[in-house]
Amino acid sequence: MDNQEKLIAALDITQRRIEALVSDLSEAQRSVPYHPGINPPVWELGHSAFFYESFLLMALDGIPSFDSSMDDVWDSFEMDHEDRWSASLFPSCAATLEYARYVHTQVMTRLRDRPLTPQDHYLYRYAICHQNMHIESMIWARQTLALPAPSSASDVAATREATSANDQANDVHVRGGRFLIGQPGHSSEFARRDFSFDSEQPRFHTAISDFSISRTLVSCGDYLAFVEAGGYERAELWSRGGKSWLQNVHKRQLAAEWRTQQGYEAQRTIDVQPKHPQYWRKSASTGAWEVRHFDKWLPLEPSMPVIHVSYWEAEAWCAWAGRRLPTEQEWEAAALENRPGQRFRLLPWEAGDSDPRSLDEWTNLVDMDARSLGRLPVTALADGASPSGCLQMIGTCWEWTSSQFLPYDGFKMDMYPYMSTLQFGSHKTTRGGSCATSSLLIRGTYRQAYLPDRFDVFTGFRSCALTPGQPS
Repeated sequence: MDNQEKLIAALDITQRRIEALVSDLSEAQRSVPYHPGINPPVWELGHSAFFYESFLLMALDGIPSFDSSMDDVWDSFEMDHEDRWSASLFPSCAATLEYARYVHTQVMTRLRDRPLTPQDHYLYRYAICHQNMHIESMIWARQTLALPAPSSASDVAATREATSANDQANDVHVRGGRFLIGQPGHSSEFARRDFSFDSEQPRFHTAISDFSISRTLVSCGDYLAFVEAGGYERAELWSRGGKSWLQNVHKRQLAAEWRTQQGYEAQRTIDVQPKHPQYWRKSASTGAWEVRHFDKWLPLEPSMPVIHVSYWEAEAWCAWAGRRLPTEQEWEAAALENRPGQRFRLLPWEAGDSDPRSLDEWTNLVDMDARSLGRLPVTALADGASPSGCLQMIGTCWEWTSSQFLPYDGFKMDMYPYMSTLQFGSHKTTRGGSCATSSLLIRGTYRQAYLPDRFDVFTGFRSCALTPGQPS
């Protein structure tokens, strides 16, 4: 999004994506049951339109809001989360679409007709990124509630790649030294190449020791071995926080309507400590393992990445496997290998002396934009490998790291006061984006914060050896 033409294209595709996520659901499906990890899709549509209206049209041009009586309804800091399910408080889907299209037209006209100053460029990009964040949350809401996959998703059968027994995961060795982490706090390119959010700033040098990290994500086959070894019942594998997560249903809350929909007895589901990931089950007819993918139960395929696991589950698997989670700085070093004196990479496959590839070239590099939705083998997409040789470090799933989500030294709050500050200290850092993340949004420095209890979002992980060694 480094020029007017690309901003126009990004604004257009973002609007089409969010409209499709609302329009391809029936009225009954849009009336989703309450769940603490999601929002109603119609509210998300209105809220993301309000963000454009508030930060661009009203703040910059003094244009009155489309309907001033609705400003507090669409403002996430005025509208309590539980109240977003009160249909009487906000307009119908049709009326909200009208509002979103009005705002989109106003913003598009402004973008086309006015000179693109650096500050305006930054604000356009920020608002587009914000809307794409809500597109991802609308997609994980469908997974949470067993609604159909987005219409953008490709046929999973057509996107599979064969994986031979000789192409198993192994570690790559990352030579230690000094690395550059994050994005500049001050830059003349703040709206273009150096665009970032406040939690990624300011860039700093750090020393990282040698480490060995898995070339691939942990697969369903890797994780199944832990499940079948009774990993969920072995207390010595779980930290204090992990044991609390296992024993406390409120940290594993599923919508009661989802439990009913799947034919589970609500009381049994609440009281029984899990023995496998929340979206796994054994087929009643065959006894084979299955994974719920949106509204379908599919056979568990060992080569696919394990997704929808909490931090505590990732941590316990590592304890069982004699491994550990990477720190977020190790993750960024393995993904980008940015060392002092070299051109800074934003993406793993980006050559140090060239600009990032355009988005239309990303199809064979990453699983993003709700296309394959995590249904590719962990050994797929070799063209998107990092300089260290790691696969799928961008896309597929947000990768848990061992790092708490904390500000970098010299942190300064951005234009949106709550983009990062509410999460500092209580959340874990994930990296890399997911299959539901927009490719318009991601870069290798991007930090996402999730509470360690969460499994509903598209989270997975890779691991590090306890003792670094040379690649096998």
